[in-house]
Amino acid sequence: MRIELRDIRKYFGPVKANDGINLVLEGGRIYGLLGENGAGKSTLMKILSGYQPPDTGEILFDDQIQHFSSPADALGKGIGMLYQDPLDVPAFSVNDNYLLGRDQRIVLDYKNASHELQEMTARFGFELDLQSRIENLSLGERQQLELARLLVGGAQVLILDEPTTGISAEQKEVLFGSMRKLAREEGKTLILVSHKLDEVQELCDEALVLQRGKLVGQTDIPCPNEKLVKMMFGQVPERSARPDFDLGEVVLELIDLRVPTYRLTIKDINLTIRQGEIFGFAGLEGSGQRLVLQACAGLLQPDHGKILLDGQDVSSWPYHRMQNAGVGYVADGRLEEGLVAGLTIEEHVELAKPKHSFFINRKVLFAITETKIEQFQIVGRPDSTADELSGGNQQRLLFALLRDNQKSILLENPTRGLDVRSSNWIWDQLNHRREGGTAILFMSSDLDEIFERSDRIAVFSGGNMSRVLETVNTSVEEIGHLIGGQA
Repeated sequence: MRIELRDIRKYFGPVKANDGINLVLEGGRIYGLLGENGAGKSTLMKILSGYQPPDTGEILFDDQIQHFSSPADALGKGIGMLYQDPLDVPAFSVNDNYLLGRDQRIVLDYKNASHELQEMTARFGFELDLQSRIENLSLGERQQLELARLLVGGAQVLILDEPTTGISAEQKEVLFGSMRKLAREEGKTLILVSHKLDEVQELCDEALVLQRGKLVGQTDIPCPNEKLVKMMFGQVPERSARPDFDLGEVVLELIDLRVPTYRLTIKDINLTIRQGEIFGFAGLEGSGQRLVLQACAGLLQPDHGKILLDGQDVSSWPYHRMQNAGVGYVADGRLEEGLVAGLTIEEHVELAKPKHSFFINRKVLFAITETKIEQFQIVGRPDSTADELSGGNQQRLLFALLRDNQKSILLENPTRGLDVRSSNWIWDQLNHRREGGTAILFMSSDLDEIFERSDRIAVFSGGNMSRVLETVNTSVEEIGHLIGGQA
């Protein structure tokens, strides 16, 4: 299938997400779509996949103009997209979500669906509990389910937005092998939206670079990374380093902690976190590190052991009480857990206030919101809704909503899907917090980020936590072995 995009334009108020993009995509090739956060990549792919219409412009398949009314309509015509935040229903089971949009009958064929899904997940090396509800799955597992559904649905053009987040190196190798087979042997067109240049170099035939809504460059792969970075940013950004810092008193202490859940129980967790310390949790998604963060945030209750905040037992405190005590939490699912789709930036700023009055002073709120937009470099307006923002700007908004004088900040994949410049900005903010004595606990699927940013590291595998590693005395290779369960 030959895809042609002609003069695609999409505006959100004064923001030009796509500004006259012309592009031709041939079958049998893998394209890497690059650009800094807010460059228009996700918007362009949402238009191509039927999620939203362009304001102007045309989409042609083999010289035939196409119009999509929905992602299901686009998939029926051969276009499928794996979104960075998967489209699913949390209260439904894996099987229910798999059948969603595929089986229109009153009595659904669960037996055949289970057979199809088992075959597809086995092909990619995924492991999914078909009876589990989506809300019990990690983000990586939800991505795996959506990818399987798209392929069985007959996608001829497959768009993957940051698909390797939360999957193991072995799963990535299988995924990339399957993508090559789909392109080389079956003639499908694949588009990889990614900020990981090494993945683009490894997998893609050609790179397409967007900047401020315009297509600014195309180049064959392989090519020097510096060339791609210069096309994305105009210059090569310097990577900020982890500064040295003298740690203060103990802020957070976990003693013999055990947290039981439906799928996994973590136990025997003993940690001491000090003021100004950056502590990294490594491991495959679903290995237990998220449960520890959620317990420390008051979102899960341990059934054994203690959580001490400044020496006080807070094991049974709920989330809002922990928040008022100085514990901030930034969830992985930006729209599902951190923000509210449909609410504006201004409304989020109001909701995040520690105290509320019966009446809202709109003039004061507008001024505070504008200050936060400028301070945190959010590309948007006070009346922009959270779902209108790019992934990077949603992340900036989450940081803008954190309160001042936090004792501890807990983060899940703080730079997931962010470009180099945005990632550096996030860590500049966190390093500034640590200078004020805030303890930082974070989990990440990026081993290099864990290694470069952490003072100490704990590795999780199957609900078990390894010994605590001093970053200066370990290596990425050792962390990788521990993730695989090797002592």
